Amino acid sequence: MTVLSADFSTGQPIKLAAMDGYPLAATLYPAKSCLLGNLIVAGATGVQQRFYRRFAEYASRRGFSVLTLDYRGIGGSKPDSLKSFKMSYQDWGSLDLTAAVEYVDDGITPLYWIGHSFGSQALGLIPNHHKVTAAYCFGVGAGWIGWMPRLEAIKVRLLWSLIMPLIVSCKGYMAWSLLGMGDDLPLGVYRDWRRWCAYPHHLFDDPKMTAVAKNYAQVRIPCIFANAIDDRWAPPASRDAFIKGYSNAPLMVRNLSLDKAKGSIGHMGYFRESFSTFWDEALEWFAVQSPSEQPSPCRQAGASR
Repeated sequence: MTVLSADFSTGQPIKLAAMDGYPLAATLYPAKSCLLGNLIVAGATGVQQRFYRRFAEYASRRGFSVLTLDYRGIGGSKPDSLKSFKMSYQDWGSLDLTAAVEYVDDGITPLYWIGHSFGSQALGLIPNHHKVTAAYCFGVGAGWIGWMPRLEAIKVRLLWSLIMPLIVSCKGYMAWSLLGMGDDLPLGVYRDWRRWCAYPHHLFDDPKMTAVAKNYAQVRIPCIFANAIDDRWAPPASRDAFIKGYSNAPLMVRNLSLDKAKGSIGHMGYFRESFSTFWDEALEWFAVQSPSEQPSPCRQAGASR
């Protein structure tokens, strides 16, 4: 998971307090035209918010006020040392993204959700998902190697069973950056992620997560889950295994085909500018999801704070 290097010159850096008060680095991209909606970008595991800058700028030009953030433990929300940093994987949803929804929601403007990988899973981890109007998610998957192509499954099995345990035992945290795969991750994230990826249906097969799984069943907003057929980490079969947890939401799925002229999509290509047609499809779909009983959101551009 290569993270793009980018500045935030077109966005407004803000400090966002998580639900437990933890300070999070976030960036607000105000709508550049008539405000169509507020939008939260819920990123992937170990991927800093700057990776989504191009998309956020694009969406802001299309009339959406966009919030991106670094989850606790990564990017601008990282503590001085990860070695003794305590948190669980769920915290990114229940504490960090929950706070993002509270910050952006104004009770009037439609609120939309763009999820990527973990960010697509996290919709069921937030207790205030009812405040979200609709969600468009890329690259969600259960993480189980049985859903992956054979060669990728062998690589991931080695990663979880040999490589990462050695790195974690030496470092005290998941030094993901040593493999060039993203930001380093706290120990709690590593333990949860590794455990859930051992199940065909991720956390839904974990007997310790029964209460959390019930929250997924309460999600009832329209959702589209789009996965590239060449996404080796989250192929369509892996997506289908996970989204069964959103049992009461109106779901649609899309299988994104490879365009040889543009190259591989993989697990990260959804947010490359060469695939901005995916962005158009998501934003155009959001534009027709606004509840008809709401007043026109065409007003002063900006988020609720």
